[in-house]
Amino acid sequence: MKFPKNILVYVAIFVASISVSCSQSLTENLKRHIQTLASDEFEGRETGTKGEQLAYEYIVEEFKKIGVKPIDKYEGYLQKFQFTTGYEFGEYNRLLINQKYLDIEFDYYPLPHSSNSSASGVLVYVGHGIVVSELGLDDYKDLEKLEGKLFVMELSTPEGLHSHSEFAGYSGIRERIELAIEKGANGVLFINSDDDTEDIELNTNLKITRSEIPVIYIKKEQYELIQNSVDTYSEITVEVNKVRKIGNNLIGYIDNGAVTDVVIGAHYDHLGFGDESSLYRGKVPLIHNGADDNASGTAVVIELARHFYSSDKKNNNYMFIAFSGEEKGLLGSNYYVKNPLRKLSNVNYMINMDMVGRMDSTTNKLIVNGTGTSPMWNSTVERIMELKLVTTESGVGPSDHTSFYLQDIPVLHLFTGVHEDYHKPSDDEDKINYIGLELVYDFIIEIVNDLDDNLKLEFTKTTDSDNENAPRFTVT
Repeated sequence: MKFPKNILVYVAIFVASISVSCSQSLTENLKRHIQTLASDEFEGRETGTKGEQLAYEYIVEEFKKIGVKPIDKYEGYLQKFQFTTGYEFGEYNRLLINQKYLDIEFDYYPLPHSSNSSASGVLVYVGHGIVVSELGLDDYKDLEKLEGKLFVMELSTPEGLHSHSEFAGYSGIRERIELAIEKGANGVLFINSDDDTEDIELNTNLKITRSEIPVIYIKKEQYELIQNSVDTYSEITVEVNKVRKIGNNLIGYIDNGAVTDVVIGAHYDHLGFGDESSLYRGKVPLIHNGADDNASGTAVVIELARHFYSSDKKNNNYMFIAFSGEEKGLLGSNYYVKNPLRKLSNVNYMINMDMVGRMDSTTNKLIVNGTGTSPMWNSTVERIMELKLVTTESGVGPSDHTSFYLQDIPVLHLFTGVHEDYHKPSDDEDKINYIGLELVYDFIIEIVNDLDDNLKLEFTKTTDSDNENAPRFTVT
């Protein structure tokens, strides 16, 4: 059938208007998600806080509007996990020195190496507690009958605490505690007479393994008291308890009755008012809104759920996961793969987005990690020409795809690059490149569509090396 020219013009205008309308709708939705998640009201979305709750409630409501449901036979969208967020002092801490009780935190505090236990005995001064025969130093050489005593030990070394000291390799607290235990110590009290060495900061580092005896640090103001109390009887009780909180993964599912699942994920948590991962150096705590890290990835997950809900690509089921606890060491994704709501053997592949909102508009560069985790990735990715792709093969990196890769699942990690606002309060919504964000959205749709007719992807292990393009933060 031949249409009149004016009809064809109207049709062309109508199609173009639909295309523009859809694009505006996607942009508006992405912007709404990021403006909401990265607002001050959400207080940086730190795991285990009110901000995290506001964030997952928002995402749940978006899934409900779309029609994306929880996994069948599982109550609700949330998968809760418990994590340790720090320590607090118990009520039984006490330090008795020469018949005087000292105040915890004000006069002394336990070191993270300390056990939760009590010890008593006579104080004995053991110098720096170092034995290095090749340097002619043995602080224990002239000391006898050490068994069952409390060792008073200098924090510093004979040459101070600096990298140029010949004792630098022997100044480790852990090593000196272990040597003290070998010598018979019931407990260790570190003191500091070195004017060039500051007091140890109160630290409850969760990664430090506890020793079998109480270990405390005496602040400089009490140095003279300890010095005058050597050879007197003292008592120590240390009780430091873990503070535990609840984090929440959020999982939506589109069941197409397929054998395999495609997992599309991004973490929605961030740093709250800043933590040890923050690169902000101001003294006043500020909200870290994390617009790019990672409200950007979360927004794309929501819109991909909207797209695939009505997609005609039915050869996979689709699982959309907003992970929490990523900033604290991939806690949420690690918990999920150890407690999956569907069999991991059903997972075809996993695509993870982390910081995809700051694409360079002059280059349209997108970093794609994990291309070596399946033989299919390179041929699939290379067919997408709209972007300048920088690819790396490794399936290991500082984001949630790593948890899936370590379970022998093919992964891709999408990332638009580190910027000066990374892990700072200045990572705000007004800096998001929405045109670039839509390109990431389109990129994922093209990948999923291209692989829809394929069988389950083959997994391959990769040589896991440092990725210079990856964001720098701690992975536990």
